[in-house]
Amino acid sequence: MLCCTVYLLSKEKTLLNVLAGNNTAMNKHEKNRRKTTENLFQLLKENGAMTAKQLSEILKMTTMGVRQHLQLLEENEELAFFDQKAPRGRPTRFWKLTEKANSRFEDRHEELTVQLLISVREVFGEQGLDKLISQREQAMLSSYQQAMQGAESIEARLIKLVELRSAEGYMASVEQQDGSWWFLENHCPICAAAVACVGFCRSELEIFQQLFTGLASISREEHIVEGARRCAYQVKPL
Repeated sequence: MLCCTVYLLSKEKTLLNVLAGNNTAMNKHEKNRRKTTENLFQLLKENGAMTAKQLSEILKMTTMGVRQHLQLLEENEELAFFDQKAPRGRPTRFWKLTEKANSRFEDRHEELTVQLLISVREVFGEQGLDKLISQREQAMLSSYQQAMQGAESIEARLIKLVELRSAEGYMASVEQQDGSWWFLENHCPICAAAVACVGFCRSELEIFQQLFTGLASISREEHIVEGARRCAYQVKPL
């Protein structure tokens, strides 16, 4: 009888160990899945539409493994795809973020912001709203100028601006092409406010222009509010 009891206890302990091991493995698998999903969203947000092969090369995964993640996100309506004709063979499939996917990125409490803007306009009129935007512009310009002290070249200032804007949620980056610099913002955390009041976008462009006075001219060539994937600013040395 004692032997049977010991045997049953041993089997129960073994079963519990197996279950614990399974739970650990499942938790690890779920953690890896979430990390891969985050990386996919980050890459597609920063680079725009990409193929499964491109994503797999960056993530060091098999193309099949990436496709499985992409298909699950498509089923959740967070990703969509389109096929582009290739020089040879079958069309190439590109994956991109949907509007629903934007909820995964910082939004700065957009609904409250829009409501406040509407209230300011109703109570103080357009002139009052312009004063609000002007006050924000001066505060931001002063803060940026202070942070850029010692940054004398275009490149140094752009690198600092990328740092500042990324900290604010704009997912900024910089590139150099054909003698010009490109300052890129892949996300707009105040997009709802910018749509409700275009003065914010005008104000931010003016801030950038003042930061590079005497060094470069800046023009906005792509605009999220107008339907572009990102905001792209061309920085031409004077």
